[in-house]
Amino acid sequence: MAEVIGVRFKDVGRVYYFDPIGYKIEKGKKVIVETVRGVECGTVAQENKEVSDEEIVKPLKPIIRPATEQDEKQLIVNAEKEKKAFAICEQKIAAHKLDMHLVEAEYTFDCAKLLFFYTAPNRVDFRGLVKDLASVFRVRIELRQIGVRDEAKMLGGLGICGRPFCCKEFLSDFQPVSIRMAKEQGLSLNPVKISGTCGRLMCCLKYEQSSYEHLLRITPKIGALVDTVEGKGVVVDNNLLTGILKVRLDRRPDAAPFVVSRKDCKLIKDGRIHVDKAELEALKDIE
Repeated sequence: MAEVIGVRFKDVGRVYYFDPIGYKIEKGKKVIVETVRGVECGTVAQENKEVSDEEIVKPLKPIIRPATEQDEKQLIVNAEKEKKAFAICEQKIAAHKLDMHLVEAEYTFDCAKLLFFYTAPNRVDFRGLVKDLASVFRVRIELRQIGVRDEAKMLGGLGICGRPFCCKEFLSDFQPVSIRMAKEQGLSLNPVKISGTCGRLMCCLKYEQSSYEHLLRITPKIGALVDTVEGKGVVVDNNLLTGILKVRLDRRPDAAPFVVSRKDCKLIKDGRIHVDKAELEALKDIE
């Protein structure tokens, strides 16, 4: 067991453990720590606690110190420098005619390194750009390509639900989402309806998936063969939430489907939900 504090460097970023070296630091307070990127200022997300050795990524680094008033002022200075660096980098990208979109500029706390995050449709040869930026800022320059989901998380915005992006508000890690989830939830496989502002499948498809998986286990799927009080038939439509089925009866194939509750029929052979190759090919860019 070891005593640790959990430190976060982004508002909704991952939590990393550090050795508090005897300090008792309240949640929300800032600390100065050494990371693989250099000296950084982070916010305490988890107060002092004991964790098992298996939960620790070794070596467990100690904090340097709790942040002082001067450190807080330095963060404000860094933020202003980052705005200027962002504008200069955009100008340099245009001058070098590179096909890349700058998302964010970020200094390490000690200003020893300047990181630029960008998106691009293809691999970018930015060696000339790095040399140009290094001659301007006189610090170590690092350009880091990120995905469109990461861009949305950094910039934030409003989803089609009218609320701030989940990734910006509370998701510390992106959840795996697939076209099959949309299919199993009975959603239209229209990219406009199932993709977020980032152009990828909406993260919220994951939230109710476990409930839909349970309902799919107890509800005959479309194409299933069932036995009802009116006889055997094939399910032509179902509503997972209400449990109401529409069954085309074998003895009355041309009549309107018989409406029945899933509780009032017996499953003989279940149907299957599948995403065909054509659908996957059409939607591959949003997965």
